Amino acid sequence: MKAKRFGVICAAFGLFLLSAPALAHHGTASFDTAKDLTLKGTVTDWIWANPHCFLKFDAMDDTGAVRNWAVEVSNPTDMTKRGWARLSFKVGDNVSVNLQPVKNGAPIGRLRTVNLPDGRTLSAGGPAPAPAAPASVLQSGDSQRCS
Repeated sequence: MKAKRFGVICAAFGLFLLSAPALAHHGTASFDTAKDLTLKGTVTDWIWANPHCFLKFDAMDDTGAVRNWAVEVSNPTDMTKRGWARLSFKVGDNVSVNLQPVKNGAPIGRLRTVNLPDGRTLSAGGPAPAPAAPASVLQSGDSQRCS
């Protein structure tokens, strides 16, 4: 019985050790969460893939040099729920990107929102938007008769 209990404890501990890297992967330690940048740029690539999607774009930095940024969002399933799609961006699109940069100054970050050429804004964070109410929903004060 003691050997069985020891085996269960060892298995639980092993699972805990294996899950720690997965939790660390989704941490915010590399991002400067106190810094908020908004950059206007031109899309160079849109990578719609697991485990993260990436938007790459060229934008001018403070010195006037053009840098190629790579910003991440969640996976395609999560992003679809927020209104994003495989065809949300085309190479050459002019966009305005709000992001949290990495702490080391590299042109890498976590995308928060992006304004598209057609005026729409896509959000990468927070809860997915609530589904629209069906058109047949009654307005307050309306009544419905059953016949």
